[in-house]
Amino acid sequence: MKLLVSHPTLNANSKNLMIGLLQNKLVFKLFTSIAIFPGQLLYKLASNPKLTDLKRRSLDKEWQPYTRSNSFFEFGRLLTSKLNLDSLIAHERGIFCIDKVYDKHDKWVSNNLDKAKKKGLSGVYAYEDGALSTFKKAKQLGLCCIYDLPIGYWKSARLLMQKEFDVNPDWSGTLTGFNDSVGKLHKKDQELALADVLFVASSFTKETLKEYTGNLPEIKVIPYGFPEVKQKKKYQPLENRKLKILFIGGLSQRKGLSYLFEAVEGLQDEVELTIVGHKAVANCNALNKALEKHVWIPSLPHEQILACMGEHDVFVFPSLFEGFGLVITEAMSQGVPVITTDRTAGPDLIRNDEDGWIVPAGSSSALKEVLIKILKKPEILEQFGLAAQNKAKARPWSVYGQEMADALSSLKI
Repeated sequence: MKLLVSHPTLNANSKNLMIGLLQNKLVFKLFTSIAIFPGQLLYKLASNPKLTDLKRRSLDKEWQPYTRSNSFFEFGRLLTSKLNLDSLIAHERGIFCIDKVYDKHDKWVSNNLDKAKKKGLSGVYAYEDGALSTFKKAKQLGLCCIYDLPIGYWKSARLLMQKEFDVNPDWSGTLTGFNDSVGKLHKKDQELALADVLFVASSFTKETLKEYTGNLPEIKVIPYGFPEVKQKKKYQPLENRKLKILFIGGLSQRKGLSYLFEAVEGLQDEVELTIVGHKAVANCNALNKALEKHVWIPSLPHEQILACMGEHDVFVFPSLFEGFGLVITEAMSQGVPVITTDRTAGPDLIRNDEDGWIVPAGSSSALKEVLIKILKKPEILEQFGLAAQNKAKARPWSVYGQEMADALSSLKI
């Protein structure tokens, strides 16, 4: 079996999928937007600190024979973002918006499938919002359509998040995911309808698909891997200092931020909360007022994220709707115990009250209860943190890549 992997922007999970497939000789080609290899001019330019977006597109030399790139629209998106030309990257409308990047990439892949089929291609692996044209053409050619859904199903998101408009109206402006057009949502359903097999990274994502009214293919749940554990965390006693709490993520109510701020209210003498992330919108008064009470860092280079995690005592990720939540695995790899909700990959990764905590989504009281438990018995931070780091050691990204390769090679194509 030979698979074509299609992903316009490449992230940790798609890269580690590729590693697993390459090691098991299952790759036909990788189609992406920007691919930079050692020896190229762009590779040298990527070492410039101002060009970190390019650095993330650097790939291992051994990938080069398998990789095809088509970079015009993605380069346009990166450049216009740097120049703050917002009209050109406006949601669904801008010529260089992420939706256009995915759509153009999808069409480019589909136009290459005829030739690929003649050279031995047996299936395509594509991701949400970038699979429709590819799948339509693949079906005509008798190729297997493998779909990756990295976040929960959109109808479930709307059902679960709708109550936030009523319960927390002051935060509703940050729920920008409700701006998707009817056409974009219909496209997501069309992609699902064409899929022969579906991969998700959490049990929660699988659960959300119950709201899909069509016929679903087989769903395989394979959680992502953990970053490499490089050093043991040094745990500092809480004597004469505050509990250091960290949140990292987009600053929107989808991440459950209002509940986190409510949970620490009244505990300011005992806890210090640091928030790292970009605002979803600039004009949410509730968010702006909450940030004034705590430490806010608008952004950090990715290479500093793990170090920042290691400097804190506990990581809180109170998301209301999450396909996975890579920050969970990142924090655990640093020996930092995590408090997260039942609407993330937390239940797949954490044993509640053993190596972290799982709380009901949308409950500030449940979050506060755990924080108070830690304050009363701070020695559990080291106990849970070491257990979390051991779990990370047992499931590096290489395990995910191999599990994906095993699952894909077992498909009857």
